[in-house]
Amino acid sequence: MSTSTSNAVSADLALTRDYVRDGKVMQIATLAADGEPVVCNLWYASSFDPDRLLFISRPDRVHCRNIRADRRVGGAVLTIELDGLGQEVQGVSFAGTARQVPEDAADDLLPIYHRRWPAGASLANVERWREDADAHRLYEIRVHRWTLFDEINHPDDPRRVIDLGSAA
Repeated sequence: MSTSTSNAVSADLALTRDYVRDGKVMQIATLAADGEPVVCNLWYASSFDPDRLLFISRPDRVHCRNIRADRRVGGAVLTIELDGLGQEVQGVSFAGTARQVPEDAADDLLPIYHRRWPAGASLANVERWREDADAHRLYEIRVHRWTLFDEINHPDDPRRVIDLGSAA
């Protein structure tokens, strides 16, 4: 990879992370047992190095059951206010692996979600997990690939794939 290409990827990654950081709701797709994709909308928080997305959900929801069976997920974050057809699009999609965060990792990850969404502290916390098997749990998506789609900053070639590799 040339220096200019490396610099371009770094700039695209920084822009992608900014868009993700500013987003509020993501769509994720999980795989049902029969291979059918299932899409849902979730409030999320993000952190980087490694790149990850965090959400809370009840363990009996279909997307959570699917994650327990097959950790592969894909998703998207739209980063613009919608005005109308023909509007230039800015958004991010991703591929990664998801898991329910175990209690021993919750102390590191729950604060990230709670800082973004303080009301989530009453829904998802270790004490509730111990009392109620059906309480909201924290889930983590480790992103291994971002795809930036930005018709404003890259009008001639808006689709930019950023492969983070298996370390993400």
